[in-house]
Amino acid sequence: MTPILELRGATKIYGGAPAIDGVDFALLPGEVHALLGENGAGKSTLTKVMAGVVNLTSGQLLIDGREVNPRTPTESLAMGIAMVFQETSLVPTMTVAQNLYLGHEKLFNRLRGVYIAAQQFLQSLNFDVDPTLLVNNLGAAKKQMVEIARAVLHKARIIVFDEPTATLTPEEKEHFFKLVRDLKGRGVSIIFISHALEEALNIADRITVLRDGKKVVTDVTANFDRDRIVQSMVGRQLSAELYGAARLSVRAAGRRVLTVENLRMGSMVRNTSFSIFAGQITGVFGLVGSGRTETFKVVAGLSKRDYFHGGRIVLNGRPVRYRVPAQAIADGIAYMTEDRKADGFFETMSISQNIYVGLLAKLGWRRNLVRRNERDAAGGEWIDALNIKAVTKDARVIELSGGNQQKVVVAKSLIQDPSILIFDEPTRGVDVGAIAEIHQLIRRIADEGKAVVVISSYMPEVMTLADRILVSRQGKIVEEFDNTVSEERLMYAAIH
Repeated sequence: MTPILELRGATKIYGGAPAIDGVDFALLPGEVHALLGENGAGKSTLTKVMAGVVNLTSGQLLIDGREVNPRTPTESLAMGIAMVFQETSLVPTMTVAQNLYLGHEKLFNRLRGVYIAAQQFLQSLNFDVDPTLLVNNLGAAKKQMVEIARAVLHKARIIVFDEPTATLTPEEKEHFFKLVRDLKGRGVSIIFISHALEEALNIADRITVLRDGKKVVTDVTANFDRDRIVQSMVGRQLSAELYGAARLSVRAAGRRVLTVENLRMGSMVRNTSFSIFAGQITGVFGLVGSGRTETFKVVAGLSKRDYFHGGRIVLNGRPVRYRVPAQAIADGIAYMTEDRKADGFFETMSISQNIYVGLLAKLGWRRNLVRRNERDAAGGEWIDALNIKAVTKDARVIELSGGNQQKVVVAKSLIQDPSILIFDEPTRGVDVGAIAEIHQLIRRIADEGKAVVVISSYMPEVMTLADRILVSRQGKIVEEFDNTVSEERLMYAAIH
């Protein structure tokens, strides 16, 4: 079968280092082709070449056997190639409907007609999104739905999905996979990038694995299992403890460092109570929208609880009410956001500058001047400690892979020497190699006697890391389990 899209010897060099090096790739008509690899393996660069965002240093891109050279995403879209980026490319100040039809407006538009058309189209995809809402007011999952809908609406022949399910609930994922199968049935070719290897094994016809910018293997999905994929990605056997390994021991609860009583915040947090203990990893499991993130944002001073009847937060025996995060940081509470790109770092600043910002946040008014030597020394120390990989130590954080960006976010909090660390979706959009490193780091922090909270919607992660598990549902902690709980019981508690 003649490929609908083909790359031959694709090479892209940045600053003398190849992001992709001599990659050959073929996409067949009507197939779902999974593209897998660690962060920094070259997946995004390869697909951005197809989307017209990145131009090749050398090599060829062919569509229907004809060499093409798209210079912009608009040119690629005209060739029938659409890309749904991991970080959404929507205009936040425009409505959902306006984003859907952006660039494809008629000469004369009636806003009501646009909203009706958008509503009907979104309903046909089983996407529950109000077309009149500003994108800025949508959550991450809803934004992802709009990105997917826009690619489908433009009737692309080739759609590239970059981590499309990272922010979706299990029900929304099922809708997405059904949509992928429907698109495949219409003859649309799909490239699927995901760190959830089970999803690739479930949905893909063929799988290609990249490592260090080079293609390692392409084969039909039936010839892969999880172990073969992981070994191809990292070039070694990865310990079985990554997910689902048997726990040798459970950390005993130390002293109670945090008590939350009857906490309320609008409709998102509803009369919830729980405790956190030193020297223990407390997992918080819940589906998207369960209020788990909002609860701990109140604890960390990022959000304010209700003024009247908002409940109590007791830290080390002392009631606290934070107006700003700096107060929580001063008291030893560190919160690592689930959305690192929006809230986790300054993307145009260097690694060392971002890490040093964390120290300045801890010192506050006591440090008025930036000390360059101290900044560079602190940055270098944490780059080595967390094995942050970059071309140079002065590289901007936006130039790093997702896993290394996450390590920068973690380092920015660890430099504050907190006693309570809250990790919100610590491995979202992170490759299997970096996942193992981050999990080891979390365990080491707990072994040092600090209180650790891991918030995750990925059940294997919670069950692998946590000594005890809290379940959040509809804005409230509803159940507590030890780490021997079954997946079925944990999911039942999260849903019912």
